Amino acid sequence: MKVIFGLGNPGRQYVGSRHNIGFTTVEYLADQWNISLSQTKFQSLYGSGMVNGEKVILAKPLTYMNLSGITVRELSDFYQLDTATDILVIYDDLDMDLGRVRLRQKGSAGGHNGIRSITQHLDGESFCRIKVGIGRPEFKSQVRDFVLTRFHEDEIPVMRDTVMKIKEICEFWLTNDFIKTMNAYNGK
Repeated sequence: MKVIFGLGNPGRQYVGSRHNIGFTTVEYLADQWNISLSQTKFQSLYGSGMVNGEKVILAKPLTYMNLSGITVRELSDFYQLDTATDILVIYDDLDMDLGRVRLRQKGSAGGHNGIRSITQHLDGESFCRIKVGIGRPEFKSQVRDFVLTRFHEDEIPVMRDTVMKIKEICEFWLTNDFIKTMNAYNGK
């Protein structure tokens, strides 16, 4: 069993925002894989199905970004997952160009509060992740407002292509280990 978490904030005001690219991606995966995100448990909205012969759970933590680790821990404990190999977290990254994707198997939070929460609740930094570049504002003082804005009209096609690429990456990961997945997709 594999679990894919998309990070974001619940609520209409956050739909389509840069910070919610994880939610957007999980919603796209659910649509493409015919998985209904209709169950609420583990402080999340989630659903499960079979993809490429693997049971997959897609989950959107409803704890708000900064407390995402609560959901990841509860779901991981309930299903007795190996957090180093069985979970994948998709989230936004300010330090990468718009639409760029980078896979990592472990590492620090790098200033991302959702990832910081997950590392705290899992007692470690070893879990698979996909970082999605959302661009960066001109001034550091604009970061808080910037991540909550929606993508500009000219950025939407880039992000649509990025989400489709992440689907391809996830499908590859479901039948391969994450190191092989990183080797196949990092730097492309």
